Amino acid sequence: MDIDFKIQTAKQREKVEDIFDFEGCKIGRGTYGHVYKAKPKRATADHGKVYALKLIEGTGISMSACREIAILRELDHPHVIKLHRVFLSHTDHKVWLLFDYAEHDLWHIIKYHRSQRQSKSHKKNFAIPIVTVKSLLYQILDGIDYLHRNWVLHRDLKPANILVMGEGPEKGTLKITDMGFARLFNNPLKPLAELDPVVVTFWYRAPELLLGAKHYTKAIDTWAIGCIFAELLTTEPIFHCRQEDIKTNNPYHHDQLDRIFMVMGFPSDKGPGEWEDLKKMPEYSTLQKEFSKSNYVNNSLVRYMDKHKLKQDTRAFQLLAKLLHMDPKKRLSAQGALEDPYFTEEPLPRDNAFGDDKIPYPKREYLNEEEGDDKGSTKLSSAKTDGVPSSKRMRTLQQQSKPGSSGTYQSSSHSSNTYQPAQQFPVSSQPSFAQGQQYSQTGQVPQVQQGQFSNQPQFNQPYQQQYHQAQQQRQQQQQQQFQQQQYSQQYDQHGSYVPHNNNRF
Repeated sequence: MDIDFKIQTAKQREKVEDIFDFEGCKIGRGTYGHVYKAKPKRATADHGKVYALKLIEGTGISMSACREIAILRELDHPHVIKLHRVFLSHTDHKVWLLFDYAEHDLWHIIKYHRSQRQSKSHKKNFAIPIVTVKSLLYQILDGIDYLHRNWVLHRDLKPANILVMGEGPEKGTLKITDMGFARLFNNPLKPLAELDPVVVTFWYRAPELLLGAKHYTKAIDTWAIGCIFAELLTTEPIFHCRQEDIKTNNPYHHDQLDRIFMVMGFPSDKGPGEWEDLKKMPEYSTLQKEFSKSNYVNNSLVRYMDKHKLKQDTRAFQLLAKLLHMDPKKRLSAQGALEDPYFTEEPLPRDNAFGDDKIPYPKREYLNEEEGDDKGSTKLSSAKTDGVPSSKRMRTLQQQSKPGSSGTYQSSSHSSNTYQPAQQFPVSSQPSFAQGQQYSQTGQVPQVQQGQFSNQPQFNQPYQQQYHQAQQQRQQQQQQQFQQQQYSQQYDQHGSYVPHNNNRF
């Protein structure tokens, strides 16, 4: 590129810090980066309007950020967050996304009512008002139906990703956000399960995903909506699992399946509520080994919701049961849910979920630069929290342990895994960089005269032998590890142990 043209375009390019004032106004922090509350500096038509400015951390643009930008630029719906602009900073390689600002989200709304209910100083019923629940649910379904009709799967629906606008012209309007996991599914080059085997935060993950389904559909989004609906009704996560959502490419999750069965009962391919393709699930054999149907005979959604005073004959329960059907083929779609009789009975859903009353929920607080969002992974790793585990961690590839200069991780069939320090030179006799270069080229340990290097003694013959012995031991260890890997592969393929045979290597 011509250097003059590059300088000229850099001068013409608008910088986000020249347009918006956001210093010290951080409102969110996650694996993706930071979110700031921003106001325009200039006196323009939108002067005084508040925006959310999302900084994507790292150098360059990640694949999830590219996907989010590409999809949001094509979408336009009142219940899907609007992406106004994208700022690229070429000097520090930062990416900024400009969104509408929402004062509230379902995570904080549910948490507010749960804390009020658990407080001993309050004896009243602090459940979320029915009209608010119905309005929020209708708007979620309306937004997801729009995505599905345009061949977009969200794949990460949870209360933290559902925003609600505060005071202003859009008061009480719901916005679906966080499209980092979203995918077009009209014509995928590969099955989506191969591209992304683990999607959706696991409290809201559909059972077919947990059982390793090779193909999944928009039914995974409606299952998550059913989980959110139940949480709005009870102020508690319906499938709350105490185990942390670990980084793994294996979709099977024993504890999460156990929690689902504790609420819904054990699935069956026959009888009422049957799941016809249950036996076709890749993890069905694991399911049969690790679970016993007799342990869940007394569990059902009816009993669970009855504890929360929602009867089986109510239309709210009937809609919930359709959204949480175990068989994805029989699960109600977003479009079908919008036509459910639940939304035709009083009170009717409204555009402003909060109504004309004053919004009781606290506004967002500013965070310190080192402080993380309370919905992040660092504070929500166990049952001590009342939030949800972060799915952002699933976007980061699992770091595999590799042998380093300070040690190697060794394992064998006859001993437990132990961390053994690698053999090193004594501190007083470590060779210099130049000597290491000489050894790598010639294979000979250089002779060093006493006093040639400070604190470096002469390399005598016994020391040279010790060095070569250490090299031979490392080579033997590598050869043993290679043989053990080959044996394990033979055992996995044929189901029997292959005796040692040096001719095979």
